[in-house]
Amino acid sequence: MTFERAAELVCGPRSLLEVTEIELDGQPTKVFAAAPPNIRTLYDLAAARTDEFIVYEDERWTMPDVLDLAGRIGDALVNRYGVEPGDRVAIAMRNCPQWVASFVAITSVGGIAVPLNAWWTGEEMAFAINDCRPRVVLADRARLERLRDADLDEEPVLVFTHSDAADGDPPVGNDDGEGRIARQLEDDLVDGATMPTVDIEPDDDITILYTSGTTGFPKGAVSTHRAVLNALMSFAARKAIADLMDPPPPDTLNDDGTPKTAPIFMLPVPLFHVTGLIPIMMGSFVSGAKLVMTYRWDPDRALELIERERVTNFVGVPTMSWDLLEASTFGERDVSSLQSVGGGGAPMPPELVSRIARNFPNGQPQLGYGMTETNAYGPSIVGSEFVARPKSTGRVIPSMEMRVTDPDGNVVPPGTVGEIWFKGANLIRGYWNRPESTADTIVDGWLRSGDLGWLDEDGFVYVSDRAKDMVLRGGENVYCAEVEAVIYQHPAIYEAAVFGVPHERFGEEVAAAVMAKPGFELDVDELTGFLGEHLAPFKVPTRVIVVDEQLPRNASGKILKRQLPELLF
Repeated sequence: MTFERAAELVCGPRSLLEVTEIELDGQPTKVFAAAPPNIRTLYDLAAARTDEFIVYEDERWTMPDVLDLAGRIGDALVNRYGVEPGDRVAIAMRNCPQWVASFVAITSVGGIAVPLNAWWTGEEMAFAINDCRPRVVLADRARLERLRDADLDEEPVLVFTHSDAADGDPPVGNDDGEGRIARQLEDDLVDGATMPTVDIEPDDDITILYTSGTTGFPKGAVSTHRAVLNALMSFAARKAIADLMDPPPPDTLNDDGTPKTAPIFMLPVPLFHVTGLIPIMMGSFVSGAKLVMTYRWDPDRALELIERERVTNFVGVPTMSWDLLEASTFGERDVSSLQSVGGGGAPMPPELVSRIARNFPNGQPQLGYGMTETNAYGPSIVGSEFVARPKSTGRVIPSMEMRVTDPDGNVVPPGTVGEIWFKGANLIRGYWNRPESTADTIVDGWLRSGDLGWLDEDGFVYVSDRAKDMVLRGGENVYCAEVEAVIYQHPAIYEAAVFGVPHERFGEEVAAAVMAKPGFELDVDELTGFLGEHLAPFKVPTRVIVVDEQLPRNASGKILKRQLPELLF
């Protein structure tokens, strides 16, 4: 079945996922006709589930367990901490079941959930807290310890939620004034308490997600209930279209066409990251999926859990898929349950696409191109289409529009590189207290991605690079992702990052940091000779440094390219 026909059946008139058009903020915008009014509707539907919902290392939580805790936290937020609709409530925890229950509680009582980067220092957390001024901060022991002496403009209610076994005892302040005193959540939870009832409109705010902050101060991207719900329904529609184009094996389906077993997702990325939060965690309330979570990213432990729990979907950044393939225990583990391996957050080298297709017996390579500002939804590509077009990140379904423009905002023809723009109800409404940044990014309902790329005649998008990461060498544009893709074809390469460094004559020259696979040695001259066979001379890095440990990453797993020139040269 063609993509166009499948999209018509899934999103056309009178379908369950019908896409229509309304006026939103003065602009015609595509939306799902049957979108619920607010996110609480999803939680109410999930209340019918009695199955296992979260596996956290060796802990097991059913959906009733999670919703019961969420109801009691919601009661405490409203009746003990004074949270009202529109109040911000920050979550400062590492991935855990309590994180999920806290998010459900906050968004069910009309609060705005503000997930804080769990890797941040106290100073960095203080910046976000001072920026959005939450009424309450729900935190685990490690994050509270970082906040003890942080410089806060106002004092939110600090609530100690729990202590992981690895965290030890939970001292978070004392009565003689040393450090801040945090209320103990356990003391404020009432057995049998249920979620307070509040009115929530579709365009009420639901989340503030701070961008990763790899350059300058992070910005808080603000989404509404409508935006998150339309993103979730877009993911569901995209899956339905893919299944029509490439139907699952008949023995995996019931007579009515529904799967015999619910999907099981591994959650290797942080919940404060849009990928972990929206398509994986929140998407589980739509798909009926189970979540498998780990205390920290460890590819060998991940493989153990994939085998033990029969995980069907692995969604992470591409470096994590690479880590699985390179793990010492990969050949010993049964990964036959995996149906999809991939994720998003960064381009996937074509060599990785090929390796996934070859090494996972039932796992198709998959890549999604989304942003914090799109609630993670965007073009996607999977399976045989991805193998055939390994440099593409796919195409959008009818709930989103996409175009490529020149620097003046004019649409360019297919095949021409320009800036990628998106439009849809899943976009953020803007940045918290940043009207100028909002105006620069959202223009007449369109979101400027800041990414360079091009569309082919069939609507597939090819992302060249971040506009600000492009190396401009003597008037020639060098797209880092293209060079990295070729580097990864070299058999000795485990990891690579390409970036620009200053050059007197050319303005910038192309540099690369590379790491060899265990048991391999890298010769720089041999590597550059290899690259010269595949790339124009101006694209071949003139400065290459071989490192003996993985390159620095942010909390989402992305390599911190902008730090590399200072660290390595």
